[in-house]
Amino acid sequence: QIPFFADLLYFVIMRYLKQSSFELRRRARIANFQARHHSPQLTVEDFSLVTPGMGLHIFPWKMGTLRSGDPTIFVQVMEKQEKLWHSIHPTSGVQVNPEDVVLCSGCSCALDKCISVLANPGQNIVMPRPGFPLYRTQAEGLGIKVKSYDLKPECDWEVDLSHLEAQIDSKTAAIIIINPSNPCGSVYSRQHLLDILNIARKKFVPIIADEIYEHMVFPGEHFTSLASLSEEVPILSCSGLTKRFLVPGWRMGWIIIHDRNDIFKKGEIRQGIQKLSQRSLASNTLVQGALPGILKNTPDKFFEDTVQTLQCHAKIAYDNLEKVKGLKPIMPRGAMYIMVGIDMAHFPEFQTELQFVEQLVTEESVFCLPGKCFDYPNYMRLVVTVPEEQLHEACQRISDFCERHYQETANKSANTNTAETHTTGKTANYSCTVMMSHMATVQKDDGIRP
Repeated sequence: QIPFFADLLYFVIMRYLKQSSFELRRRARIANFQARHHSPQLTVEDFSLVTPGMGLHIFPWKMGTLRSGDPTIFVQVMEKQEKLWHSIHPTSGVQVNPEDVVLCSGCSCALDKCISVLANPGQNIVMPRPGFPLYRTQAEGLGIKVKSYDLKPECDWEVDLSHLEAQIDSKTAAIIIINPSNPCGSVYSRQHLLDILNIARKKFVPIIADEIYEHMVFPGEHFTSLASLSEEVPILSCSGLTKRFLVPGWRMGWIIIHDRNDIFKKGEIRQGIQKLSQRSLASNTLVQGALPGILKNTPDKFFEDTVQTLQCHAKIAYDNLEKVKGLKPIMPRGAMYIMVGIDMAHFPEFQTELQFVEQLVTEESVFCLPGKCFDYPNYMRLVVTVPEEQLHEACQRISDFCERHYQETANKSANTNTAETHTTGKTANYSCTVMMSHMATVQKDDGIRP
């Protein structure tokens, strides 16, 4: 029996050594492949070992982000560009370190990562109504419920604070704040932001701050970042190049982690964001490499001209549509949109604003996004980025359309007040944008414009 057990022990030891040898050779081959091709095959665990102070000579295949296009933390692109951190998030009083910034494939990707890392299936997030519908799409696809808090059009779309607080429960994982707002174009005051932060502090809920329009604030208005005011509430701020530099196709966005009390670090949120970044490729390497120059060398006049043009166009749209019976535009303070209320009681042939805008496209070839897209009926959203001449023409066509369909005697069975009728149903997932719709030319004697 002794020789038998000796042989068995010998067999087990040899098999173990053989497997260990095979594993070592396999790892060596992978390391050699990565070193030769500069194409790191990073796993979640591998990347978690990378720290800002780690030199490239130690683990070259784990720090080859710019060569491979893999997701990256900010330090790998900008660690020698300290003066540019202020350009990324120019809010006085906010300390931003390289490890606080995660580059993403656009701001939408940044928002997706924030929702994914903060909420689990069965939990919920709260978002504004009206609000950008992408949050709902991203959250519900992960089994995360979405609740909405109202904005008040009569107060320049400020948050209904009591309604916000009422929507938060024990399963709420995050509050989404859009400032400046899409679709409303509102810009919140410092005091209003402090009121929002106070609710988040009392309820112990972090905030996802969508601040992609932070640089599109009209002259005379002032943008204040939530992070500059928060002493206790941890915040994930999302922004990018898309809106400020007018380059949506470049897909360059970022998350800035503001966590003065290390709550995200203790809860492994910071580490989780970096791990999520390894699931897919981030923004393209060319734009990553160009980012320092983009932020540093773009002349201020470019931004000033852009914002002044947007304000001018918003004023044109507001002044023209304010005179139209049945419409009530709300002058924005930033971004590139204007919300227009539709008094559906004076347009009884249409059951919803969706039918209203569909017929507007049919008759006038002017396309506006219906409020249904933002979970807010009896409104439509216009984008004011079209050339001035076309904007005048679009407003005139909207005026002509309303004049034809407006009825002075309101039909009581029709939908009532534009600002008071809300729905709580799920937002339709529209991918359309507001624009002048250059549709197929039709004969003008049919009563329809090309």
